[in-house]
Amino acid sequence: MKTRISSHWEKIYRTRRAGERSWTQRRPAKSLSLIRASHLAKGSVILDAGAGASTLADHLLKAGGKQLILADISAAALREAKKRLGRSGAAVKFLRADLVRDRLDFKVDLWHDRAVFHFLTRAADRKRYLSNLKRCLRPGGVVILSAFAPTGPERCSGLPVRRYSAAALGRELGPGFRLRARLSEKHRKPFGGSQDFVYVMAIRKGRAR
Repeated sequence: MKTRISSHWEKIYRTRRAGERSWTQRRPAKSLSLIRASHLAKGSVILDAGAGASTLADHLLKAGGKQLILADISAAALREAKKRLGRSGAAVKFLRADLVRDRLDFKVDLWHDRAVFHFLTRAADRKRYLSNLKRCLRPGGVVILSAFAPTGPERCSGLPVRRYSAAALGRELGPGFRLRARLSEKHRKPFGGSQDFVYVMAIRKGRAR
């Protein structure tokens, strides 16, 4: 069922090319560095939450050895990513899902989100999103969570956002996670200007299985 939010993102991806989307990165260097630092085993499952048409999958596929799930609320975004990846994306799972309203029930070793969490301005939506994250992420698994920093924009793509420090992101994850790394980024938008982001990498407590 389409919601106002899903319709909004469908329109964004249908009407704006990659260079017209503020979040576009040719190489998502911060995300890749944190994923490398997580030292995932061969065959580990990575979920890119709010993957959109990000090039993160391209770089991870080149590195090899990982199973990828690209999840996004926009079917248009996933079609764009699938077309770009071509044959190299044959084993990728493309999942159209609302990470707030849909219940996810599968296991992953790493949950990556650079694009979703800061749009969740309501506490109830953040709670439902985090329930999905905790249901899916194995004990000992890694979460990489990024959002606009306190000096970042107050709105993005016509929607209000919630800005965070690294410590505030850690508090959102809660006591079941151990913070391992934090990074800041001044993202250069493809059409000029910049946006300040913050990243955290945290380990879910509990014995890995």
